[in-house]
Amino acid sequence: MKKYQSLFFDLDNTLWDFDKNSYEALKIAFYNFELDKYNIEIDTFFKYYMVNNDQMWDEYRKRIITKQDLIKKRFELTFADSGITGIDPLCFNKKYLEEMPKQSILMDGALEVLEYLKSKNYSLYIITNGFKEVQLKKLDISGLSLYFNKVFISEVIKAPKPSKEIFEFALKSTNSRKKESLMIGDSWEVDILGAMNSGIDQVHLNRKNQISFTNEDKHQIQKSNTNSIRIRFLKELYNYL
Repeated sequence: MKKYQSLFFDLDNTLWDFDKNSYEALKIAFYNFELDKYNIEIDTFFKYYMVNNDQMWDEYRKRIITKQDLIKKRFELTFADSGITGIDPLCFNKKYLEEMPKQSILMDGALEVLEYLKSKNYSLYIITNGFKEVQLKKLDISGLSLYFNKVFISEVIKAPKPSKEIFEFALKSTNSRKKESLMIGDSWEVDILGAMNSGIDQVHLNRKNQISFTNEDKHQIQKSNTNSIRIRFLKELYNYL
């Protein structure tokens, strides 16, 4: 009998390639608003955006700012960094969010791995931070929604990862036992520590060559009394599931 029954996946940069899809959506909005006339390259603009977006999401997860603050400030800051004036950040954000879920680049091996896991009769679920209207479209347009029994979105549950609330809610809603559940995600702080603090085993999809655990990582794992695996590619899940 297999150890795990319920597999909980993160979405962005675990199954759906947020970095590449975000770049494509941002590029469409960038040229639609003719931002190239400000003598800023799309690649530079994208780098500024990624830094500001990460910062705003961190503050949003900590409940320092609201959703409206996030979607406005991430582009206000990016425009300021880029020397862009006279563009409404909310209008730009609207175009960006319209285009983003239309992009459907997946992480390498995502569909093959999901097909394999389905064939093994695992129950598959998504736990994602994000906005309902965007995350559901991503899943539908990319074809990922076909593989999952339920999707748990932080905005709907009003508890973003890494808070225990969203993990506990997902476990209860799916009648899943902690010791028979596994969280798979790319963010150590958001996905892995969140699951760890909730008593759920984890697989950390780390694409940055850092496969071995640091002493601090090992201490956190041992303290949590959970099991943690680190991989670089989704297809490595074949070795464990």
